[in-house]
Amino acid sequence: MKTNNETLWWKNAVVYQIYPRSFCDSNGDGIGDLNGITSRLDYLKKLGVDILWLSPVYQSPGDDNGYDISDYRAINPEFGTMEDFDRMLSEAHARGIRIVMDLVVNHTSDEHAWFRESRSSRDNPRRDYYIWRDADSNGNPPNRWASAFGGPAWEWDETSGQYYLHLFSRKQPDLNWDNPSVRDDVFDMMNWWCEKGIDGFRMDVISMISKPDGLPDGPEMPGGFTASTCCNGPRLHSYLRQMNERVLSRYPLVTVGECPGAGVEEAVLFTDPSRRELNMVFQFEHVSGSTQGSTKYDKWDRPALSMPELRQILSKWQYGLEGRGWNSLYLDNHDQPRCVSRFGNDSPRYRVLSAKMLATCLHFMKGTPYIYQGEELGMTNARMSEIGQYRDIESLQTYDFLTRQEGLPEETVMGYLQAVSRDNARTPMQWDSSPNAGFSDGTPWIGVNPNYTEINAAAQMDDENSVFAYYRELIRLRHTLPVMVEGRFELLQPDDKQVFAYMRTGSGEKARDKQECGKEGNCRPEDRLLVFCNFTRETAPLPAEVSEALEAGASRLIGNYPGLPEGQLRPYEALVLRDRKDG
Repeated sequence: MKTNNETLWWKNAVVYQIYPRSFCDSNGDGIGDLNGITSRLDYLKKLGVDILWLSPVYQSPGDDNGYDISDYRAINPEFGTMEDFDRMLSEAHARGIRIVMDLVVNHTSDEHAWFRESRSSRDNPRRDYYIWRDADSNGNPPNRWASAFGGPAWEWDETSGQYYLHLFSRKQPDLNWDNPSVRDDVFDMMNWWCEKGIDGFRMDVISMISKPDGLPDGPEMPGGFTASTCCNGPRLHSYLRQMNERVLSRYPLVTVGECPGAGVEEAVLFTDPSRRELNMVFQFEHVSGSTQGSTKYDKWDRPALSMPELRQILSKWQYGLEGRGWNSLYLDNHDQPRCVSRFGNDSPRYRVLSAKMLATCLHFMKGTPYIYQGEELGMTNARMSEIGQYRDIESLQTYDFLTRQEGLPEETVMGYLQAVSRDNARTPMQWDSSPNAGFSDGTPWIGVNPNYTEINAAAQMDDENSVFAYYRELIRLRHTLPVMVEGRFELLQPDDKQVFAYMRTGSGEKARDKQECGKEGNCRPEDRLLVFCNFTRETAPLPAEVSEALEAGASRLIGNYPGLPEGQLRPYEALVLRDRKDG
């Protein structure tokens, strides 16, 4: 495809994440598929997004909903065929929409051909494709790492008489990136997809591919020792630079790495263009809950993040990457609860207002915005009340661990799942008010959120006051206003407990002709955007900057209430003012 502004086209782009299993089912088997995605491309074109990021569609036994891959060069039959993929790719490109694949190469499925060979015997040529260790002197695993999904991170293999490492499910053995042959095979596979014409990669837990020398134990956590010590290992950046040289630099791609454990300085190492690694990273500080108060079970009983904490984290990343890297902007994805339920207010009275407010706060920051399917409709947590309704391996194993081993009341554990389970984001896309929300003519693989009759795309697409229409306008503005892309970020009112306020300042469009700015013809007016977001259901005092900007000639650019506020910001109000001064 033709690129925009050389290799930096992705800076102007808006990304839409699709969880294929839950997006649109074309054949009535209850599972979303590639032809379902193709059938909805006109919807995505109308929304205005530039890039579709697909969660994995490769061949997989589905232990972790596709993040356990058994063949990187084949399509899971549940999703269709490679011909279906090629048609979807062609139809997306015809509409000016790019496709990003989910790259899962920290681990494979235990059903992958590489692992089948690796476990067949200790002298198999692919034995060293994975991380094998003998038991300790007492016959126990070689260290006390715990899997991210609960239980030990080591699985005993009877055939070859050793343990293999799996930082996630036991059916997801970790690849040994220290083996050059592993890297060769991974890079060859990536080039194969690039030659097919895809436009980039989202890299699953890429910060974990380099394991620490000696595999030392980490800090103690419930159920054992955590494997978080595997983040940002000693050879991580050299492997990514090699990946860039061998694959990424050869194509006009966008790359984003999911990087657990990455702080600002680490993110600079990933995203500084001069280092030739990645374009941007997903960090987790703002979706990991509050650091205030005690927690025993990590995200499950962690206090909710307050607005001042959210503001502090997001502002830190805005300032920290300015001129040195590039931010990814997200509140929702397939691993997180719905943002309007988490950071906003999903009650009937405030859902629309708070969904628009959160979108405003995020999309006017500096970075590339990500929209997760249904976020543009204000979809909410499903709050499933019975454990039998859940499908996510993490949720099911956590429920078993907390109720059986820790002895917590079922009501308490269900409360945890209803708040932060990944299945909150994985209920089917709500297309219309027909049975199963228009997602499928069959029985959906996971239950539809009962509120689909009120919250659905059909009800919003032609409603100028809908959440969908608001997202369309935000995307249009990003494509129109250079200051939204390149403008400097400045936090306002850093101590306010209700209002998240900031300013973006930068040069506007170039003058259209030389007469506007003299014979040089390159004058660029200063463009200033002031963003005010009330994160509460209470009114908030009108920030002084609002009156000052209006008196200086600023105008209302967008907001989730009609007109301008009078004396105070209304509940969950979002307001953006634009002030332009010729240079």
